[in-house]
Amino acid sequence: MIAIAADDHRAGGGELVLSAWSAVSPFGVGRAAFAAGIAGGRGCVAELDESAGPFRRGGVIPDFVAAEQLGRKGTRSMDRVTAISVKTVGALLEECGPELTAESDRLALTWGTGSGSAQSIMDFTRDSLTGAKPFHVDPAKFPNTVMNRAAGQSAIWHSIKGPNTTIAGGALTGSLALRNGVRLVRGGHCDRVVFGASEEHTPQRSWLEWRAVDGRAEDGWALGEGGAAFLLEPAADAAAAGRAPLARVLGSRFRAFGEPGRADRALAECVSANFAETGASAGAVRVVAPLDDSGEWGERERAVLDELVPDAERMRPRALIGDTSAAAGAMQLAAVLAWAQARGTEPGDLALITGIERDGTAGSVLLALGGDGS
Repeated sequence: MIAIAADDHRAGGGELVLSAWSAVSPFGVGRAAFAAGIAGGRGCVAELDESAGPFRRGGVIPDFVAAEQLGRKGTRSMDRVTAISVKTVGALLEECGPELTAESDRLALTWGTGSGSAQSIMDFTRDSLTGAKPFHVDPAKFPNTVMNRAAGQSAIWHSIKGPNTTIAGGALTGSLALRNGVRLVRGGHCDRVVFGASEEHTPQRSWLEWRAVDGRAEDGWALGEGGAAFLLEPAADAAAAGRAPLARVLGSRFRAFGEPGRADRALAECVSANFAETGASAGAVRVVAPLDDSGEWGERERAVLDELVPDAERMRPRALIGDTSAAAGAMQLAAVLAWAQARGTEPGDLALITGIERDGTAGSVLLALGGDGS
């Protein structure tokens, strides 16, 4: 088993905090729609027509068209996952105001994705095989076939000139993006980081997932799509900008496991390490956002959490919006922040985000809600 050591989540002697967030999801476009949907426990997985792929149910962003959300200029050849990413990042920057990008070379963007856009990759490949000649393809669509398209286009669109990173780690991608953002700030590569992840719902992705599970979807399981973005910065910088901290980042842990039977132990060690290295108490965890709560992997994750944090409330965005794959970790984090906003928090309240990725990785992120962990 390979352990990825925990980071020191302090920057220059100060704490790193999450101070703003945005979301685009099947609940609708915007943070308010997501927060309302989570608070109301409103499921938005609906019936789909045959053109959506083999799965008959899914969570799709309502009426999301790139040209309508971002304008016609520059969106003709933009694929869906890139449009979701650009819109999500833009909503965050708009909320924070022009001060955030005043020194754009000191603002980083770390964005999570799966393999990029499965639709773009398959469509471009098909065109090269069905055209009169292999090079009879639309060159404007080629950039959509590379994994870092969403991150790169989001940075270009919004003039973010600091370090630009693409993270791909399956369902744990959002949590890994947070971890990478911490490293960028702590290493002095930037002052602040916008991080997050996105995923699209397309027929191509649907067929890939169908083949991955041999066409057998678990009860209640459905594909979803969306994106969530967050601002990570030193607490002192957030205060100077007038942004109240939503949560302090206390620690993150990830482990690889070679066999499914070791997944439980890997996750338990991640969570236990979070508590041991930060001195936090498991009893202070008010809310947990697990990756899943169904099927084999969900049962393993639930067993670990029932043992280590039995009294914490569970938030399950996947049950409401569907399996958002690469965006799942970001949606878990957004759900925790929406929960804290709706319920209110007390000093010392903690939140835990966990997941077991079926390809062999387990991980957890520990947060102090409200930013004041004293």
